[in-house]
Amino acid sequence: MVHARVSESMPASCDAVFDLLHDYGARLEWDTLLREAFVEGGGAAGHGAIAVCRGRYLVGGLTVRTVYVSFERGVVAAVKMINHPPLFERWAASIRHDAIDDGHSRVTYTYNFRARPRWLAFVLEPILAAVFRWETRRRLRALQEALGARALTR
Repeated sequence: MVHARVSESMPASCDAVFDLLHDYGARLEWDTLLREAFVEGGGAAGHGAIAVCRGRYLVGGLTVRTVYVSFERGVVAAVKMINHPPLFERWAASIRHDAIDDGHSRVTYTYNFRARPRWLAFVLEPILAAVFRWETRRRLRALQEALGARALTR
């Protein structure tokens, strides 16, 4: 099983980062991993909501359905995978928000997964871990840029 953490500072408050991160209507404006993202039923993200994220074809194009198991605005949100896409037996993640100073914060994205088929996990997990870590850093930097751009337009 892979367990990892990626952290990045953000040019916005915890609430502002949290709001943009979980705004599925705006998600594709900054998220480098996804080609489609929505909350089932058209509602908003929140505890118990089911989110669907479809990856870009370049990174496998997988569709992952997750359920929010924790959702505390400006503090933490956590999801766990509820479908079974190729390569992943289990997957879960949380993103925690910590204030740095006035108008700045830090997000820490923690994730874990188990690859499948299990007999190939020893080969797949290091590869998937490297790709996921690279893409997570890329996504958080894109989120950082989107927040900076939004601050300039206000």
